[in-house]
Amino acid sequence: MADAEPQAAAPRRNAFTRFLDGVEWLGNLLPHPVTLFAILAVGIVLLSGLFGWMGLAVVDPRPADAPGVAEDGMIRAVSLLDGDGVRRIFTNLVGNFTSFAPLGVVLVAMIGVGVAEKSGLLSAAVRGMVLSAPPKLVTVAIVFAGIVSNTASEVGYVVLIPLAAAIYYALGRHPLAGMAAAFAGVSGGYSANLLIGTIDPLLAGITQEAARLIDPDYVVLATANWYFMVASTFLITAIGSWVSIAIVEPKLGKYDPTHADKTILDDHMMEPLEPVEKKGLRWAGIALLGVLGLMALTLVPDWGILRNPETGDRINSPFFQGFVVWILIFFIAIGYAYGRAAGTMKTDRDIIDAMAAALSSLGLYIVLVFFAAQFVAFFGWTNLGAITAVTGAQFLQDSGMTGPALFFFFILICAMINLSLGSASAQWAVTAPIFVPMLMLIGYSPEAIQAAYRIGDSTTNIITPMMSYFGLILAWATRYEKNLGVGTLIAMMLPYTIFFIIAWSIFFFVWTFVLGLPVGPGSPTYYTP
Repeated sequence: MADAEPQAAAPRRNAFTRFLDGVEWLGNLLPHPVTLFAILAVGIVLLSGLFGWMGLAVVDPRPADAPGVAEDGMIRAVSLLDGDGVRRIFTNLVGNFTSFAPLGVVLVAMIGVGVAEKSGLLSAAVRGMVLSAPPKLVTVAIVFAGIVSNTASEVGYVVLIPLAAAIYYALGRHPLAGMAAAFAGVSGGYSANLLIGTIDPLLAGITQEAARLIDPDYVVLATANWYFMVASTFLITAIGSWVSIAIVEPKLGKYDPTHADKTILDDHMMEPLEPVEKKGLRWAGIALLGVLGLMALTLVPDWGILRNPETGDRINSPFFQGFVVWILIFFIAIGYAYGRAAGTMKTDRDIIDAMAAALSSLGLYIVLVFFAAQFVAFFGWTNLGAITAVTGAQFLQDSGMTGPALFFFFILICAMINLSLGSASAQWAVTAPIFVPMLMLIGYSPEAIQAAYRIGDSTTNIITPMMSYFGLILAWATRYEKNLGVGTLIAMMLPYTIFFIIAWSIFFFVWTFVLGLPVGPGSPTYYTP
């Protein structure tokens, strides 16, 4: 009898691969984000009872005459397990939900984005941008289009990433290299953009809630990071393109078409824009100019109705305070103009259906917000957030870690947390009540803190299986490499993460602390407690 063939030895796994395996395993232990916030809310109530019984207190660093400062100058833990606490929970549960700042602004913004998406405008715009680029600049166009698509992120994931793979495949280049470039732009560059998207008012609302643990009247605008986002768009485009061309594509090598799922040969995503789509884009451009002109009329002239009526200021004005309304008007106008010209929207019913479809897709988000709002409210009522912030700030001051270099560590911490908690809003809702007050107390503004957080959150999106679209990207990739695994995808995207987090962190440091530039309109770098 012939000897059995020896089994091939399992490939050795290096230390970094084992580390990623450990991150994935730990991440899988976390419950659903909704369950996580419910647990956190209950946990805060229980901790408040314990610390209230213990009499936990710290010295309030605010001036004695500041609003909310106790007569004895102390911040004490407040129990929610006594009669007053239980009554407060029951009478404010609904109010916590409906008054949670991110909820309203996201719902309003999504009404407009829904019209633009349902009409086909966003899909046509992304395809037109990439397909019209010269072959030598196709990688740059893909990364840039990915960043811009973050205004409505699903378009980037669902349309651009598979489209980029198809473009590379048609050009005889490795399709996974195209997919990696698009993924890097859409997800790795999530916090860079030329436009204000739905994530901006969402994060600003969470930041504002956290800042008010220290300053009850503090306001964070949806445009808080706009200047830095615009500049970051070109930085991430350049770095993402270079990594794609110099590192990722050479490493992947020449593509073997026999590895592909044959169904991709029937894929029609590479078809150029139809004449009716081009007509729609022209009319959308006209509508865009009209909206921009209307915006200018309300802000630029001295008589602009949305300037500050008392001071005439353009930055600290109703224009920016209500910027989510402009997001609504912008997307409805250009979306309807495109749909009317392209024939995808003919009556008011089509617009209403698009709005309803956009809101119906937010069911899970609304449930998440309900529990997140309770956690944030309980955290504020118990004073545990303020106590944690004061204690942490005192530690930083005692250790001498109060200089701007502190933000390098903060960005790195956010990036590490993002490996296990992939949702930008979920992660910030948990960490903002701790980090924002803590860093405010040592002199940094909530707007600058939020900008730094967004760097850490974005740069590790592309290497964590916990990111909500990671499974979709893996599914797209297996169409070109049937045996592709999670480890291969992570290894392919890791160079982007490394170069993004290094370059973007340095860029943030230079922008804010060397050049002294604001991260957004009316957004200071420093805060005076």
